[in-house]
Amino acid sequence: MILPIYTYGQSVLRNETDEIDESYENLPQLIQDMFETLRKSEGVGLAAPQVGLPIRLCVVDLDIMSDEMPEFKDYFRTYINPYIEETDGEMVPYEEGCLSFPGIHEKVNRPARVRVSWQDENFQEHDEWFEGFPARVMQHEIDHLDGKCFIDRMSPLRRQMNRKALSSIAAGKFSCDYKVKATRK
Repeated sequence: MILPIYTYGQSVLRNETDEIDESYENLPQLIQDMFETLRKSEGVGLAAPQVGLPIRLCVVDLDIMSDEMPEFKDYFRTYINPYIEETDGEMVPYEEGCLSFPGIHEKVNRPARVRVSWQDENFQEHDEWFEGFPARVMQHEIDHLDGKCFIDRMSPLRRQMNRKALSSIAAGKFSCDYKVKATRK
């Protein structure tokens, strides 16, 4: 089922999330719905707060980029209770967007490498270093789980320049090609 994506202005995007365990109701269906929602919206990552749930869960689908980057073929991953354990390398600027901020794309500086601990959909423990684009996606999605958004990592000038667009999103005055739950219309 396609879930509505919560947009800027929804309080769930600004709250820290809670860990979950094997008893979380309908978790396999939720994961499937999140992947379906992500594919429909043509994004690469989706965190549970973006579908209105205050839990530490995100899904990543880099397969959408596999035509240009064959190493991402069949890259579909579920991250339960993920945490950034450490970062490494220089800060790298890269243009980011977010399904919760339709139409806004800005350069964001993030560390080149990141070590993440998490559990998979079978609650098996993992600890892995990510670098390049996967490192960026992991940092972006884990920010959502920590109540942060990519606009918080923009320079103050760029954020000021996007003030009108942010106000429009918060007021529900925008359009996009995927199902959303805006604050008001």
